[in-house]
Amino acid sequence: MAENFERQELSDRLSLIESMIAQGRRTTESWGWTFVLWGVAYYIAIAWSTWGQRLSIWGASALAWPVTMIAAAVLTSVIGFGKGNGHPETTIGRAIVSIWISVGIAMLLLFPALGISGRVDQHNFVAIVGAMLGVANGASSMILKWRMQFACALVWWAASVAACFGSQQQCTVVFLAALFFCQIVFGIYAMICESRRRRLQFGNQGAAHA
Repeated sequence: MAENFERQELSDRLSLIESMIAQGRRTTESWGWTFVLWGVAYYIAIAWSTWGQRLSIWGASALAWPVTMIAAAVLTSVIGFGKGNGHPETTIGRAIVSIWISVGIAMLLLFPALGISGRVDQHNFVAIVGAMLGVANGASSMILKWRMQFACALVWWAASVAACFGSQQQCTVVFLAALFFCQIVFGIYAMICESRRRRLQFGNQGAAHA
């Protein structure tokens, strides 16, 4: 009798953990738009900085990253809270959001300081960004058991290592490719997953009412 009770309790705990993981993944999917937003923000900052240097516009390249990153952070906060995603529903959801907020704050503090001090070049920048985003994606994917997101972590880590070698042009190509696959593509994939899940829920609710 006691053995059956312990077995049932273990089964209930495992079911609870699986349910929390599934909810955490749904929370991440609901934030898929932020991956796309930040991917686009990075592209804008890179284009702004590059053209500012080529056109010799005073202060343009120095302002590109701080202005773009701060604008992206403000948009993320406004849109996120407007969509009702400001407060994750589960412990795992809060953990995932906390990871990304911590990484985001670190980047917002570090990169403007490095840019103003002039103590970072393109290779170091890509290496640091790749490593930090790899950590965020890797930690999230391990918590959520999400292979697609772990693949993004591997791409970012590979880009971080590759940035330490090769020419400046090769470094730029590696960074742009990683941004495209890990931000734009993964963000769209997460949004598609959320849309598909909502359609299924709506269909199930309609069938239940019928």
